[in-house]
Amino acid sequence: MVVSNKNINQVIVRLRKAIKGLPDPSVTLVSKKWKTPFHVLVSCLLSLRTKDETTLPASQRLFALANTPNEILELSHTQIEKAIYPVGFYKTKARRLRDISTRLIDEYKGKVPNALDVLLTFKGIGRKTANLVLTEGFGIPGICVDTHVHRISNRFGYVKTRTPLETEWALRKSLPKKYWIEYNALLVTWGQNVCRPISPLCSQCPVKSFCQRKDVTQNR
Repeated sequence: MVVSNKNINQVIVRLRKAIKGLPDPSVTLVSKKWKTPFHVLVSCLLSLRTKDETTLPASQRLFALANTPNEILELSHTQIEKAIYPVGFYKTKARRLRDISTRLIDEYKGKVPNALDVLLTFKGIGRKTANLVLTEGFGIPGICVDTHVHRISNRFGYVKTRTPLETEWALRKSLPKKYWIEYNALLVTWGQNVCRPISPLCSQCPVKSFCQRKDVTQNR
């Protein structure tokens, strides 16, 4: 059996129950605490190629110094680097934060735009980040596909895709829109704790009867 549109409702309900008590992804935690699109955008940028246990403290250090595009620009490049270190590519990300903040002030009165196509015109903002800003920052339905969403959606057998972009388009066609906002956080939490890339904990999985276990050669 595979996850399909016939049973996706059951799968979502079971996963919701199963992740209770598990830690939220860092960007979700930022969204819950600060509740602004700008904070979500910054945290998303810091999270790229960086583990959650590094992203969240870096976000907190930066937000202790600056919470708006104007406040970001009041910091020196060195101050931003020091605050966000050791996130991956922290020097590049410090420059990117200043560039994005400048454009937000010059073109959008310091506000983060809530349109996917507009967000994608900002240098350094890809589809994953743009969709996450929409879902976590604005509560607007979007399909954010990171490594966990791509891997688990294929492992389930719900999609058959080769790239995250293909996964996004496949999910846009098949996943009921009412699940779009929560789907990323749901699968990221599950992927980090149970449905791991190598040797997933299938014995603890409440949806294993629906899962194709594609490419799983060893499990616990």
